[in-house]
Amino acid sequence: MYSLVKSWLFKQDAERSHDLALGMLQRFSRTPLALFWRQRVPSRPVTVMGITFDNPVGLAAGLDKNARCIHAFSQMGFGFIEVGTVTPKPQPGNAKPRLFRLTRDQAIINRMGFNNDGVEALVEQVKATRSKGFGGVLGINIGKNKTTEEADALDDYCQCLDKVYPWADYVTINISSPNTPGLRNFQHGDALDNLLSGLKQRQAELTEQHGQYVPLVVKIAPDLSASEISTMAAAFNRTGIDGVIATNTTLSRDGLQDQTLAGEAGGLSGHPVRLPSTKVIKTLRQHLDQHIPIIGVGGIDSAESAQEKLSAGASLVQVYTGFIYQGPKFVKNIVQAL
Repeated sequence: MYSLVKSWLFKQDAERSHDLALGMLQRFSRTPLALFWRQRVPSRPVTVMGITFDNPVGLAAGLDKNARCIHAFSQMGFGFIEVGTVTPKPQPGNAKPRLFRLTRDQAIINRMGFNNDGVEALVEQVKATRSKGFGGVLGINIGKNKTTEEADALDDYCQCLDKVYPWADYVTINISSPNTPGLRNFQHGDALDNLLSGLKQRQAELTEQHGQYVPLVVKIAPDLSASEISTMAAAFNRTGIDGVIATNTTLSRDGLQDQTLAGEAGGLSGHPVRLPSTKVIKTLRQHLDQHIPIIGVGGIDSAESAQEKLSAGASLVQVYTGFIYQGPKFVKNIVQAL
């Protein structure tokens, strides 16, 4: 069934097909039509960051930015779902077109720019989903608004953290999207230390306020040298971050077959990121305190590539582009093989 739907969707503009698919999932997740994607996935429980996941395969952030389809993705058997990236204020993102399929490379280029309805709208969606019985593991990915000065970025992250904290099982700090100017500057030096220290302090305050500890994880880029990864790991160890997601999309265009679209600006995801992402995980695992887990993402397009991430040092994996190209059975196939 997915092959038929995909054939139709892939004839549409990439962002239009994305919106159409999410619209259908949101509308029909609680109707008999959900049978088209609902599936039983074997239980492969794993406990990471004090959280028990039904299985180690999650949906990466970016697909469901506004948390409208949590129930539908849960029906597909994901062990956890990450929504966002969400910002304090709604923002339209970058000019269209901003999403491109590179089918020969099994890849996607996006320069969406954190388009979202704002954190308050996302929280309302999450509340509604929780009230209707969703009990799965939910991560919420937070970022800063494009118009916020770098000096004020911590305020944006804290505003989002305050809002999502009671509703998330973990919160991801996105400092690695290539589509928000200056965001990747927070991966280095004092900017990284100050941001993480400030968020860990706010986490402690929120833990006392709500009576629950919600882990903070950081999402990093694949475009990092070994020395940069080592320095970042030292900051993670020093500040007591709870986990790391490796990696986000890449700015590299090495080895692409589709040279027509290779010149489009934005982050590249999918098969071409597989090896660079795995290399970052291996290096990070060497320098990161052993109790800090890694969530591996980037170029997972088979059970073999998912296992590759776990063997490199990840405790969990996330998929995005491989899921777009292969559909819900992709999730089941990976979980069965692990």
